[in-house]
Amino acid sequence: MAESNGQEKTEKPTGKRRREARQEGNLFQSKDAVTVVMLFGVFWMLRLTIPMIYRTVRDCMLRYFTAVGNGSAVLDQSPNIYVYMVASVLKCALPVLAMSIVLGILSHGIQTRFNITFKPLRPKFSKLNPISGIKKLFGLKKLVDLAKNLIKIALLLALLYNLLKRDLTEIARMFDMQVFNSAAYMMQMVFDLVMRVCLAFAVVAFFDYLYQRWDYENNLKMTKQEVKEEFKNTEGNPEIKGRIRSVQRQMAMSRMMQKVPQADVIIRNPTHFAVALKYNPEENNAPVVLAKGQDLVALRIVHIGEEHGVYVIENRPLARALFASCDLDREIPPEFYGAVAEILVYIYKASHRDDMFE
Repeated sequence: MAESNGQEKTEKPTGKRRREARQEGNLFQSKDAVTVVMLFGVFWMLRLTIPMIYRTVRDCMLRYFTAVGNGSAVLDQSPNIYVYMVASVLKCALPVLAMSIVLGILSHGIQTRFNITFKPLRPKFSKLNPISGIKKLFGLKKLVDLAKNLIKIALLLALLYNLLKRDLTEIARMFDMQVFNSAAYMMQMVFDLVMRVCLAFAVVAFFDYLYQRWDYENNLKMTKQEVKEEFKNTEGNPEIKGRIRSVQRQMAMSRMMQKVPQADVIIRNPTHFAVALKYNPEENNAPVVLAKGQDLVALRIVHIGEEHGVYVIENRPLARALFASCDLDREIPPEFYGAVAEILVYIYKASHRDDMFE
């Protein structure tokens, strides 16, 4: 679907876009599926409660006719008659109403994962725009709804025709049946028709569910620019993040350079690599890397070390290996113990610190 800026919605919706849609109450669901579930459940409840409804209506009519036969007793019992009438109506209607409410909530809730939001209830003046309303009348969704309704009508007429054609003889015989038997047979015919309608409509509801899901996903799609803007808003502007990383690197570099004067030795590869080591037998089992760097950083480490009287030893293979294998503020690996120990022994002897190894 083309946007006003000329871009196509080709990107899948992000998690943030989906969460915002749920918060706004923008969820896909098939109303046909809800209708089928409620129709099926309500008629099954009617079939189960028909005997109870029949007895309740019969008892109610007997009571009223008896009261009318008593003449003036009707006025004396009028409050009780009204209460009894209301109770009878509720007794007959409540099971069906409760079933329809429960099935409606479940069928909606399962499709929307019981998402509860009141934002769709807020008035939107954009819906009053007649131009957008006219566009919706001729949109794809309206055409699909029209096609679904035509299919439903065709299925209903076909099922009704087949039912009448099959049971036309039995319907004619109902005129010779007792009222109770004919009513029971008619109810059975109606129930069979409803079950067939539910099965046919369930197929329509299944395809409607697939269409609603496709339409929902299609409407949630984003343009490449929208994805970039959302990434900026969520993760931060790349330029700002780059600036933050640059500042962090500078601060880390500054802290590292402040440790160079504490080093016992700096092992260098004349101009390319430099690693500053410190060994404290009371705190560490092996020399610790205080600083390391390459090219200009290596030259700066050497310069600071020379200013503070730190021994600088040139050992090209060892400097390159330490730079590649060691981490800052970590002890050197065991494979370098021998080479580094020789350097430290030489430095300690030169500075009259032989007692470090006693």
